[in-house]
Amino acid sequence: MWRHQIAYLAITNSQLSAMNDQNEKVVLIGTVVKEPDIRENNTRLVIKPKKIQNQKVVYESEKRLKGKVLVIARQYPEYQYGDELKIIGKLKTPPRFEDFNYKDYLAKDGIYSVMYKPKIELLSRGKGRDLTSTFYCKILGFKERLRKNIEQNLSPPQSSILTAIILGEKRKISKQWKNKLNITGVRHITCVSGMHIVVLSGILMWLGTTLGLWRGQAFYFAIILLFLFIIMIGAPVSAVRAGIMAGLVLLAQKLGRLSTSSRAVVFAGTIMLINNPLLLKSDIGFQLSFLAVLGIIYLMPIFQDYLNKIPNPEYFSLRDVASMTLSAQIFTLPLLIYNFGYISLVSLISNILIVPILSFVMISGFVFGLVGIFCQSLGWILSWPCWLLLTYIIKIIDFLSQVPFASFAFKISWIWLLISYLILGYITWQLTEGQKFKFLDY
Repeated sequence: MWRHQIAYLAITNSQLSAMNDQNEKVVLIGTVVKEPDIRENNTRLVIKPKKIQNQKVVYESEKRLKGKVLVIARQYPEYQYGDELKIIGKLKTPPRFEDFNYKDYLAKDGIYSVMYKPKIELLSRGKGRDLTSTFYCKILGFKERLRKNIEQNLSPPQSSILTAIILGEKRKISKQWKNKLNITGVRHITCVSGMHIVVLSGILMWLGTTLGLWRGQAFYFAIILLFLFIIMIGAPVSAVRAGIMAGLVLLAQKLGRLSTSSRAVVFAGTIMLINNPLLLKSDIGFQLSFLAVLGIIYLMPIFQDYLNKIPNPEYFSLRDVASMTLSAQIFTLPLLIYNFGYISLVSLISNILIVPILSFVMISGFVFGLVGIFCQSLGWILSWPCWLLLTYIIKIIDFLSQVPFASFAFKISWIWLLISYLILGYITWQLTEGQKFKFLDY
């Protein structure tokens, strides 16, 4: 509560937010501090102000101008991370919609003001004015080359889905395909989360040992590259949480002290909320991510026990996939209904058919993407297996999204949300207690 109050005081005491809705144009000089988000009709720039001037006063104190501005600009000309811009327009308070608090959603990222299609002048092209920004520019440059190579070797929707899976880039996925992903309950595959990070950490550990590193050295190799990957994709909440947990697991393996998963979840959540307490209330992705992980931790062993008659070969763990999907969806279902107002009735089938091959998609995607940067013809040949896997995923999604009654919509109030989780928590506690003494029943 103390940390949360400090975060809100920073918003309240910012001169930036005090200048919102004054119905007069301001001159803002600032730097693009995040990779531009290019949409179909506009480009979204996150600006860190250095100076703001209106008809009466000039503010140049970084302490007084704490916060950032979201500038919704035209698509052209294009801007990039690190550019210094002069922007003339009106500062607005982010709106609160009937079913979505956009103001709080932006505030969690330190964005307190919005500018719509202002006049923009490029003062200097950002190449990195210090070591940190130069380093980040290099990472974004590598990401851009990787994305271009994927788009050269694969056509949509395969290319857009692959860039979402391995780079967290969802902007090229069309509205039609986003709707199909929602209907079939597999939108999560396009968000870099725990499953993606676990697969990647395993690949990096294998790569480190293959290159001749000792296992202790491979640990540092994997941690560093994992950190760079999370920075490259923009450090979304799900990836940061998964990265912390993956780092803890790798460290535990290195030290020989593996612990329970629930402790890692609590530790990751604590670290993230100390840094940004607004995530807890205002970030739906944060909420869904942790609920899904908790569901897997507490319910997956129970479902595995109930589904013990299903064959579970090592190469295709049908029982594990079904148990994991059911566990995650049960824990996130009330929150999904409350926020989005729909249920997917085909999600279990789609997840069973798609999730087991995602690791192969990631591995083949990274391989041909990286090789293609240095040798385009070889990258094109290596892209064939990935294209085949992605085509399979697309056909499954396309077919199941057209099934009658694949999903239906309804709304619940926050009271029913609270009651749902109280009931779910009690049932989970009872089932977990029963599992503790299961081994005595012989």
